[in-house]
Amino acid sequence: MRMRTDDGHDLRHHGDAEVRDDGAELVDLAVNVRAGTPPKWLRERIAASLTGLAAYPDGREARLAVARRHRVPVERVLLTAGAAEAFVLLARALKVRRPVVVHPQFTEPEAALRDAGHTVDRVLLRAEDGFRLDPAAVPEEADLVVIGNPTNPTSVLHPASAVVDLARPGRTLVVDEAFMDAVPGEREALAGRTDVPGLVVLRSLTKTWGLAGLRIGYVLAAPETVGELERAQPLWPVSTPALVAARDCMGRDAVAEATSAAHRIMLDRDRLVAGLEELAPAGVRVTGPAQGPFVLVRVPDGTTVRRRLRDLGYAVRRGDTFPGLDEEWLRVAVRDRETTDGFLSALQRALRPDRDG
Repeated sequence: MRMRTDDGHDLRHHGDAEVRDDGAELVDLAVNVRAGTPPKWLRERIAASLTGLAAYPDGREARLAVARRHRVPVERVLLTAGAAEAFVLLARALKVRRPVVVHPQFTEPEAALRDAGHTVDRVLLRAEDGFRLDPAAVPEEADLVVIGNPTNPTSVLHPASAVVDLARPGRTLVVDEAFMDAVPGEREALAGRTDVPGLVVLRSLTKTWGLAGLRIGYVLAAPETVGELERAQPLWPVSTPALVAARDCMGRDAVAEATSAAHRIMLDRDRLVAGLEELAPAGVRVTGPAQGPFVLVRVPDGTTVRRRLRDLGYAVRRGDTFPGLDEEWLRVAVRDRETTDGFLSALQRALRPDRDG
């Protein structure tokens, strides 16, 4: 089912649509899952868990591992079938009168709220301000505020202090940190904070560990909020293989591996951004400073450029399905040096006005 709002944004469109069917053979720069994942050790442990499929899932070990990872009581942890389930639970379980979503950002939170019958207000961050958060722009009467950090698709990392400024008594503050483990040092993270009233942090194992097909994520929140969300879940919502992945990705060695990957992403992103900035004479504008494993760029006639890139073998994420953006915006995933150089060469060709001549 598609969900188009009155302004035409398709909230159900996601990057995977660019690489299905006729896009399956394209170089994938549309999906933000880290290339080369899941790693061999993780695949082996997930495979080993299949011998236990006759038993019902038991999430206690995984839940405890998440709690230890973030140094919070286990009562503040809820395991979910990906962050997407968490958005649905929040929309259905919490008593909300005036939800506000800060855009441009991942569209599933708004889609889930609308599906649950809520009227959703938007705060649109502006390109001319670098899509930076202004806490004062959020209405005081909002009792649920959703923001991503770092934000998909802008790759902006908001200061933790600015995000915390959104907290109010009686307000639920939902911070989507699905890409925070791709930020070296996870600076500006709020995961593990217990001093912010109404704070709900969402995390996903999808991006860094390549587990989009397994569906595993978690919520960090006050015990009473976790209890409300848990009561809205079906029984055994997370499969045994997903629980094994959650447990093992919280270990010391796995966290160190994710940290190393974040530093490689930073270097690869710097190369991508430098190459994009060299195309400024052709009208390319890069949103910065980018801090996630993807970059948001503005190009002239983005629809045509995206079509030409597909003809040249590259899939990128269209930007016009995100509220606050139009067809001139494209999101590009960070990849290795060779892939990036190939893409930059293709983009240079796609930007040539005489290409179809």
